[in-house]
Amino acid sequence: MSAEIENRVKELGYDIPVAAAPAANYVPFVISGNILHISGQLPMLEGKLAYTGHLGRNVDVPAGQKAAELCALGLLAQAKAALGDLSRIRRIIKINGFVASAPDFVEQHLVINGASNFLVGALGDAGKHARAAVGMASLPLNAAVEIDAIMEIA
Repeated sequence: MSAEIENRVKELGYDIPVAAAPAANYVPFVISGNILHISGQLPMLEGKLAYTGHLGRNVDVPAGQKAAELCALGLLAQAKAALGDLSRIRRIIKINGFVASAPDFVEQHLVINGASNFLVGALGDAGKHARAAVGMASLPLNAAVEIDAIMEIA
């Protein structure tokens, strides 16, 4: 099943990267019982921050959706680092999407759809989740998007 998930990710245009190291004093994930909490992931591509700035100012919605997709890829990378096998993901319970936004930007939900669509594409029904999509004045390292997750695991 893990290979099946990784094949779906390839069909979506990516390979699961090596999980990013924390940028400050926190751990990238915590397992408590059958729940995996994954710290916020930034839109990283080949080890570099790929999308910076603010939606509604210098980042458009399609670019924001790609940023959210990369954040979701980072969530799967962290899950693989935590679990060793992505088939241990039973369900994504919830994601919290944070969007660096100009004051008048109100399409955070559309931006975070990039992550939601990616997770469902990679995991099928197990990728369907509750979520929040919140506008922020700024995010770490000037990232355009940050997403964390709670997952049920086997």
